[in-house]
Order: sequence, then C-alpha cells, then structure tokens
Amino acid sequence: MTDLQRAAISDVEIPAAPGGTPRLRGVLGVPGGPGPWPGVVLLHEAFGVDGVMRRQVQRLADAGYLALVPDLFSDGGARRSLVRTFKAVAAGEGRPFADLEAARAHLAALPGCTGRLGVLGSSVGGGLALHVAARGFDAAAVFYARLPEDPHTALLGACPVVAGYGGADPGLRGTAAELTAVLTRLGVPHDVREYPGVGHGFLHDAPVGPRPLRPLLRNVLRIRPDPAAAADTWARTETWFARHLRG
Repeated sequence: MTDLQRAAISDVEIPAAPGGTPRLRGVLGVPGGPGPWPGVVLLHEAFGVDGVMRRQVQRLADAGYLALVPDLFSDGGARRSLVRTFKAVAAGEGRPFADLEAARAHLAALPGCTGRLGVLGSSVGGGLALHVAARGFDAAAVFYARLPEDPHTALLGACPVVAGYGGADPGLRGTAAELTAVLTRLGVPHDVREYPGVGHGFLHDAPVGPRPLRPLLRNVLRIRPDPAAAADTWARTETWFARHLRG
C-alpha cells in the first residue's frame, strides 16, 4: 500500500455499452492526492457488490488506483441475473462482457486515468477476467476461477496474469497447474500460486452469502476466508499491478 490519503468511494452510473445493461450501476474508488492513476476494473463474485467487494475497491483506491466494480446484477438483482451471468461467462459472450467493456471504457475516459488498465476478478468474476485478459487490459489478477472452455484460444495474446487457487477447493482441483501450463505454452508472463489446504473464496475478509446458507457454503463448498492466503495474494497482486500498470 502506498502512503496516500484516504480514497473517496462513491456509487456511480456507468454509460451502457451496446448489448449491455441500460442502467448499469457500479462503485468507483478515486485515490487521494494528485493523479493521474492507472485504473483497475473489479469483477464481483456470485454474491454481487457486497461489503467484501466495496472494501476491495477501497483497498485498491487507497493503493493509488482508480478502481471500478460494475454491478453485473444491476438489472433485477442476483436472483434474476446470477444464472444468466454464469451461462454467459461459460459461453464467453453476452451481457456481462458488454457491461465489463462499459466499465473499462468509462474508467479509461476518466480525466485522472493514465490509460493503463488492469482487471481483477474472483470466482465467476475471475472466469470473466480470464476471458478478457486479451481484450484491452495491461494486467490481470484472477483468483479461484474456472478456465475458459478453450483456454489456449481465449488466452492467446493475453496480458500478464497473476493468479491464485486453493489446493482444497473441491471444484477447481488441478486448475492452477493447468493455467500455468497454458500460459507457459502461450508465452504469457504469469505468477500462478496454489495454496495447500485452502478452499474457495479465500480472499474474503468476512463470511459471505445469505446467513442461513453460510454453514453449507463453509463446510460443503469450502467457501471461507483464509487470512494468510489473502495477505499473500494481495501482496502479489499489488506487486504485479505496480510492475505492469505503473512501470
């Protein structure tokens, strides 16, 4: 983290892209002190723009990045949008991609942006980030995300990627090794790490999801915070973004 005054966080409306959500909402973090700054688009998980995501915006803005998370559930909330978002990410096309492009374009057009842009996503947001790593970004940070169906095609020409996975994540066993192999074959600079004994959602700084479902999420799906893995992940991410967005 850089020694900057506290960033300003605000809810914003993002101009829609063709095929995107007409009234796309988001949360924007603007660093304190003088700009310009690189930008980072954050992509939320299945739980939407919750407190965890707002604190991630704050963290990146405090570190000196314009940070914007588009609310991919703006049109009808998670109940109406969640399945549609998962299907679109699996297919590699659809409204979430248009909304992400709207956020990227809006961030790049802000007067305080240097034009250097990163993308950061976890879980379903991480899958979306992998799909767009070759589409107008200078660095990507991806955590506990499924790979695209054809990763060699999707990641051809991708920007540098930093990634993290939990070794005890029941749905993503072997994904860290597979991503490493793909990025190596394609010649994409990368730093992929698997954390032994760690499950899904280790970047969370608090329990997530509806309270009645939290025991299921924690004990069956192994979605739970891991402070040690999270601290290492944030350190690696900030080093990666400093190198590829500021350097």
